[in-house]
Amino acid sequence: MPTAVIDLPLKIDPPRKRWTRAEYESLSEEALGGERLELVEGELISKMGKKRPHVNAVTLLQAWLMQAFGVRFVNAEAPIDVAPEDNPSSEPEPDIIVTTRDLSHFQSNPRPADLRLVAEIADTTLWFDLNTKARLYARAGIAEYWVVDVSGRRMIVHRDPRDGEYRTVAAYGADERVAPLAAPGSDLLVRDVFAD
Repeated sequence: MPTAVIDLPLKIDPPRKRWTRAEYESLSEEALGGERLELVEGELISKMGKKRPHVNAVTLLQAWLMQAFGVRFVNAEAPIDVAPEDNPSSEPEPDIIVTTRDLSHFQSNPRPADLRLVAEIADTTLWFDLNTKARLYARAGIAEYWVVDVSGRRMIVHRDPRDGEYRTVAAYGADERVAPLAAPGSDLLVRDVFAD
């Protein structure tokens, strides 16, 4: 007769392979099977197929940022460097970055000091973007980090990075306006990043 299992073992996750940037860069397209990945804290994260609301928000926010900062200062899905201690195991690719210098100055990844603003569009990745990515960007000292919450129709703005976290985090609803720190005279009506 079977007995009930009441003395469960301690929860121990199986060991995982922690990747470095060098190992990741050495992987061939064939080995990746054409999958788009980004390296975050030693893990290869699938850059899942993007749904139409995500694509629309990227397009609309990128267009607005290009008006505010200029076309040659805004990049989509460009890899960046982070804090020196995180660089060996992380090479994130934010949805949009705004650089301090014209794109022609970059022969390698922009460093944190080269970034005015980093933005992620979150439809299925909201928790990851608000936690893991926010801590990664805060440790790097990236001055401003925006997360567009597609389903919540809001913009979550992170500022004042200190001691590995953003000290100021504020959510702006669809009918509110937000201006980037680096372009205080330009304000965005949050609803303008949503196509409907």
